[in-house]
Amino acid sequence: MTWSIVARDQDTGQLGIAVASRFFAVGCAVPHIRGRVGAIATQAFVSPLYGTDGLKLLEEGRSPDEVIASLTARDEGHRQRQMHLIDAHGRNAAFTGENCVDWAGHLVDRNVSVAGNMLAGPQVIAETMRVYNEAAARGAPLAERLLDAMDAGEAAGGDKRGRQSAALVIYRDQDYPWLRINADDHPEPLFELRRLYAVAQERFLHVAETMPTRENPHGMIDRSIIDEKIAALEAQRLAEKRPSASYATPLTLK
Repeated sequence: MTWSIVARDQDTGQLGIAVASRFFAVGCAVPHIRGRVGAIATQAFVSPLYGTDGLKLLEEGRSPDEVIASLTARDEGHRQRQMHLIDAHGRNAAFTGENCVDWAGHLVDRNVSVAGNMLAGPQVIAETMRVYNEAAARGAPLAERLLDAMDAGEAAGGDKRGRQSAALVIYRDQDYPWLRINADDHPEPLFELRRLYAVAQERFLHVAETMPTRENPHGMIDRSIIDEKIAALEAQRLAEKRPSASYATPLTLK
């Protein structure tokens, strides 16, 4: 029902998952991430336990291959499931059950994997992987790599049933996401993710830089610093007569 990409930025250690499907709210079912631990996508005939229990196993030090072996061995339904994952060290692995609906399969490369089922064909994951690696080679931010890759997979045919939802999740080294955006029921969900990412860049991601972390449990205390930065960005946008990507911001530019 889905295809997804799971990746780790080898320079920053950030972990990310992007996913799209002809299924409602796919972002609620597929992506599971924990900072400094790993990222798991569980799909096809979804078992959420592959995500929740898989992260526990990674945290215990199990390798991705060991996680797959453990989870599938105890699950009589594993032949109709699919999962792929990466740990905080960059080790990755993937599994596609033989009873997943065609076309189904996966690709694994250094610090990235792509997997899908009910797809238009193998070209969907091939293009997703190719474009991700090209974006990584030119140093694009992780979010943009993932979005570019998913757009390429969609252009190659995507989910053979059509489009409905998509999600993008990125964790840094904390227990909470740096960014989590979802298009749960939309005729062009990947396009909607692009808009939401643009909205996030106007204010949210700047505020995210001020949030408390393990290393700095206070975060940024002087909020005037971030307020001034956001005000300057907004003034620049207005001066350049660029409309906001947000539906909450008036479209009229003075």
